[in-house]
Amino acid sequence: MRWIVTASDTLLRVGTGLTLATHGWPKLLGRPHGSMADPMAASVRLIDAVLGLPFAPLLGLLVALLEGVGGVMLALGLATRPLAALVAVQMVAIALALGPTYPWIDRGIEYPIVLGLVAVALAARGGGPLSLDRLVAAMWRERVMA
Repeated sequence: MRWIVTASDTLLRVGTGLTLATHGWPKLLGRPHGSMADPMAASVRLIDAVLGLPFAPLLGLLVALLEGVGGVMLALGLATRPLAALVAVQMVAIALALGPTYPWIDRGIEYPIVLGLVAVALAARGGGPLSLDRLVAAMWRERVMA
């Protein structure tokens, strides 16, 4: 039965990572995404106008890197806990920023809420046995013990 837990944890991690990557890479590559012609500009606008945070272009780039590169790393199970924790923080910010204008069901505020909850679970559980985290840890132990 343990294989079911391992398989489901792996599917959850890979699916979440790839979902994030599909949002990050269009921003990084300057490509349209869904109904957005320029998703990076939309992210920077949200960070600046709605959240009121300074350095919006830099934060937009960090968000795109977290989603694009971090999503791929998450799918592979590399640096799972810290990346998942950062994703959880990002999803809280998105939910707070868009919650008043994107009500439940209409426009999908539940999407960042669910991704945030999954990210919290991944941060708590880690990458699991089928992850690069596990492989790196085993290689590190072998090197230290040698």
